[in-house]
Amino acid sequence: MSKKILILTGDAAEVLEVYYPYFRLLEEGFEAVISSPTKKVLHTVVHDFVEGWETYTEKPGHLLPSHISFADVEPSDYDGLIIPGGRAPEYIRSDSNVPRILRHFFENDKPIGAICHAAQVFSALKDTRFFEGRTLTAYSACRLDVEQLGAQYAPDTLHVDGRLVTGHAWPDLPGFMREFLKLFQ
Repeated sequence: MSKKILILTGDAAEVLEVYYPYFRLLEEGFEAVISSPTKKVLHTVVHDFVEGWETYTEKPGHLLPSHISFADVEPSDYDGLIIPGGRAPEYIRSDSNVPRILRHFFENDKPIGAICHAAQVFSALKDTRFFEGRTLTAYSACRLDVEQLGAQYAPDTLHVDGRLVTGHAWPDLPGFMREFLKLFQ
């Protein structure tokens, strides 16, 4: 039986950070399920780094159908969790179902992958016990979010802490997915 991975996202997810993991999981024979606050066609965005800008730029990306709403997710049905970045994390973290979903993966020590702004979603737990003594990375603008969780911020673009794989941004996806997939070997 193939492993089933939940992808927790929403509108304004960074297109590469949702499509790349989705297709890599399918390529490896996993069942990948895209979840969002409501089951709908999501609007992704393209973030890019432009010389002279002190932050990234954003343009509309591809449309992405989600398979299931957060309310309908039964976390015990899944073997792992991936949270893409972009702007989606800043609003999906306020969905009342997100703490229930996250708590299951942390309490059951299941693999979790979080890239770029995904660390913002962890604040939905309002419980630092999952992060005390841990080290993770995220997009540099999310350093304060990581530290407010009680975790140490790793400036590296990729970091593995037990069964938690974190990445800095979309250019780090090859290493991010390689490390996430290793957790299932």
